[in-house]
Amino acid sequence: MELRTLRYFVAVAEELHFGRAAARLHMSQPPLSRAIRQLEADVGATLFDRSSAGVALTPAGAVLLDEARALLDRAERARVRVAAAAGTATLTVGFLGDGTDPAATRLARAHRRRHPGVEVRIRETDLADPTCGLHAGLVDVALTRGPFDARGLTVRELRADPVGALLRADDPLARRDSLTPADLAGRRWFVFPEGTDPLWQAYWHGGEPREGPVVRAVQECRQAVLWNGTVGLTPLGHEQGRGLTVVPLTGMPPSRVVVAWNEGDTNPLIHSFARLATAAYRD
Repeated sequence: MELRTLRYFVAVAEELHFGRAAARLHMSQPPLSRAIRQLEADVGATLFDRSSAGVALTPAGAVLLDEARALLDRAERARVRVAAAAGTATLTVGFLGDGTDPAATRLARAHRRRHPGVEVRIRETDLADPTCGLHAGLVDVALTRGPFDARGLTVRELRADPVGALLRADDPLARRDSLTPADLAGRRWFVFPEGTDPLWQAYWHGGEPREGPVVRAVQECRQAVLWNGTVGLTPLGHEQGRGLTVVPLTGMPPSRVVVAWNEGDTNPLIHSFARLATAAYRD
């Protein structure tokens, strides 16, 4: 069994859907299906029950999933130990937004346990670059939010957060239980600098062109609302500080927390980071 085939198997076992697994692996579905059938022939057992209702692991598949994860983990550790011995075990991580997220704290703790000899360099970026420097080659991997131009990048969703309207506490709309984008029509918003990713701008501006003070950091967004009475979007559940409130916004897709890296980058530390992030944010 090749490690690549085991990675294919783990992707299908975790997604329980050949199409989603193929998208995650950046390949088409037919070769993925062929690889899984060949793996089943190699091990002499059916690994998945396939039906019109979907895909499910067989008992044999569940056993192989445990073994495959352990084998891939050992292979990853071997690569990292070799890199550490060669003095090249460093990882530059780009962060955007709220670094106090409990999931990010869990991720840091898990990463220290898994890779105690790896030096992690943090690059916190402003809201004008949602890829945190990936396109410019300034970071190895980014923990950020979408949507953004993902050409040339591998992007894996970690969590979907509902969003709300960020308002001053004395704003008349702050008394509402919920709002829609139409309720915010005609209001001044905080806006991002010229040249910011269009997909990113369109989402955080509620799908409409906006006017208002230009901001580059999360704290600047909050201050723009506090001092100027502007409005904007923010994920629900974040502590905003005195004088501010968040009202749930209906009719808006959630804000998606993602981990992203440059497509084709085979650095094992990046792939380990992505797996650890998936577990940390799932928990």
